Amino acid sequence: MYNVNEAVVYDTHGVCLVSSIEKRDFGGGENEYYVLQSVRDNRSRFYVPISNTALAAKMRPVLSAEEIGELIKAMPDQELISVEDEKQRKDVCRSIISGGDRSKLIALIKSLYIRRKELSANNRKLRSFEERTLEEAENMLYDEFAYVLGIDRNEVVPYITSAIDSSKN
Repeated sequence: MYNVNEAVVYDTHGVCLVSSIEKRDFGGGENEYYVLQSVRDNRSRFYVPISNTALAAKMRPVLSAEEIGELIKAMPDQELISVEDEKQRKDVCRSIISGGDRSKLIALIKSLYIRRKELSANNRKLRSFEERTLEEAENMLYDEFAYVLGIDRNEVVPYITSAIDSSKN
């Protein structure tokens, strides 16, 4: 059970604050809902029925700064995701995005960055689904990092780069 004012990551929507827990009737009878307010977009509000375990399971506690530090430390050794078949690649991307596992998101971002660079060397581009997936994965991960670390989202990549560089020394 989450509490009011607690920060959570909700599905692919990023970091949200539990602004309240309310009873509402949206046409199917009265239920108790977590009311989530997006941190990135104050116009976005989500009502998650507490009794719907499938939807409530899409809420995850935000990482701690220490957990983020461990993820960053492991980034250089992160395995790449390489799937040649385009349909399978789409399925893998969708599965990682919907699963929300931060290590897998990092592997996906890293893999798509490298794939983009390799394709660019041959005057080619990522497929549109790969670009969308990359953007979505970055938003999910970087928004959480920015929120927890108390930095602007634009500072996340330099923060990561700096942390990796300093761990090499």
